[in-house]
Amino acid sequence: MSKFRLAHLGLVMAAIGFTAATPVIGLGSLAYAADTVRAEVGKPLQEAQKLASSGKNKEALAKLREADSVGGKTAFESYQIERVRASAAAAAGDNPTAIKAFEAVINSGRLSAAEAPKFTQALAGMYYRAKDWPNAITWINRSLKDKEDPQMRELLIQTYYVSGNYPAAAKELQARGGNSESSLQMLANIQLKQNDKAGYVATLEKLAASYPKPSYWADLLNRVSGKPGFSQRLGLDVQRLRLANGLFTKASEYMELSQLALQAGNPGEALKIIDQGYKKGILGTGADAPRHQRLKDLAVKTEADLKANGAKSEADFIKLKDADSLSKLGFALVYEGQADKGLDLMNQAVKMGTAKYQDEAQLHLGIAYGVAGKKANALTALKAVKGTDGNADLARYWSLMLK
Repeated sequence: MSKFRLAHLGLVMAAIGFTAATPVIGLGSLAYAADTVRAEVGKPLQEAQKLASSGKNKEALAKLREADSVGGKTAFESYQIERVRASAAAAAGDNPTAIKAFEAVINSGRLSAAEAPKFTQALAGMYYRAKDWPNAITWINRSLKDKEDPQMRELLIQTYYVSGNYPAAAKELQARGGNSESSLQMLANIQLKQNDKAGYVATLEKLAASYPKPSYWADLLNRVSGKPGFSQRLGLDVQRLRLANGLFTKASEYMELSQLALQAGNPGEALKIIDQGYKKGILGTGADAPRHQRLKDLAVKTEADLKANGAKSEADFIKLKDADSLSKLGFALVYEGQADKGLDLMNQAVKMGTAKYQDEAQLHLGIAYGVAGKKANALTALKAVKGTDGNADLARYWSLMLK
């Protein structure tokens, strides 16, 4: 069972805007109509502010203790002290002191509507860095009530995830409808942890469609071919998808697929596979180079036989209403470059309704339209593929690629 390795669990504080910096929260005005700061509090408070502004945050915190020592402080004086302490402690890396100061400032009720979200976001970030997940979630949610913010929404999902609350993380991801690669990766990881196989495959399909990396396609195709009831007849079609998504790296893979194509009566396809292997320098080199050449010679000979006998075979298949063989012949002609002729035969085969493998014929019709460059027709044909033996899954994956 594959798992995605999310870089820094997909989201890091810096990536979503959280750094060591906190809101610019120095002293407010020291005198209002009803709020004043006495000189014995104001003097050390202003000195602490200057120290903090100069980057001397530890000294600022020490100076604030002088203001703290003044007896009978008013609520406003305490508020002003905590504002400066919050900024200095955060900058000094004193997380516990900063958290207490931020909570005091927020709970004072004196913050403006514009300031409140900045303070709640900063406090949420500090709890996150402290790995205090319950408090981080509490303050993230409070910040979102103050102001909806995409970065905070990301942080909420991340916090649910790292704290092990996978159902909540999945619910947030799905409610947001995020289709970024990191969001889909996280959802896929959650579904794996919850043993939600169907959900995982659905998310994996989205990843393969939007971010077509070989790793996603490899996992997807391994899973479909391993499903209960998957028809072994479709092994060639799985390998076609593997080749189309850049999953072939070995000579044996090119050799096996070209041999399967020959066995299926499609020498034109076999030659294309062999030629691709030669162009990539995978075939035609090393000790097996003569074997590669013999396979290519066989494909060329088989292609010549097809061209020589194609017309007679077509007449026989139509007379016998052998839809399966007619579909195969049409498929081969498409790869031979006779797209119109081949597609006509394949459509005839599907319309006969006598095919033993009707869904397979429909799947191959869709693939053939794609090979011929007729994307709209391909998508229409693939959409009509039914069945529970893997045909419908493969049709969906061809559609993902074409889209």
